[in-house]
Amino acid sequence: MKHPQETVVHGCLCEPCQQHPYSAKAKEHQAINRVLAGLDEKNRRRFVGLLALQWGHGSIQHLSEISGLSRMTIRRGRTEVQRVDRQTAGRIRRAGGGRQTVEKKSRRF
Repeated sequence: MKHPQETVVHGCLCEPCQQHPYSAKAKEHQAINRVLAGLDEKNRRRFVGLLALQWGHGSIQHLSEISGLSRMTIRRGRTEVQRVDRQTAGRIRRAGGGRQTVEKKSRRF
């Protein structure tokens, strides 16, 4: 029987959370990180991209501190939310992405 992987919840690094860890803002950031811990990489990117669209100017840097995701990843998620890509619906990675199979790696003499 397989054991589910333990998800690690990222701790927010923003200044208000560091100074007042029990404030309403800190609880909001913790909730965002708990949601992100349960998502796969594509949905994580798109969720933070949606938040960046809603929060407006300066949100990418702020969300990067909260979530631990890179600014480029958040920008990419923001553009993915703005457009519908029917070709890759249902996929997490692009075709050919991910780890190669063992057979492709090994050389045969």
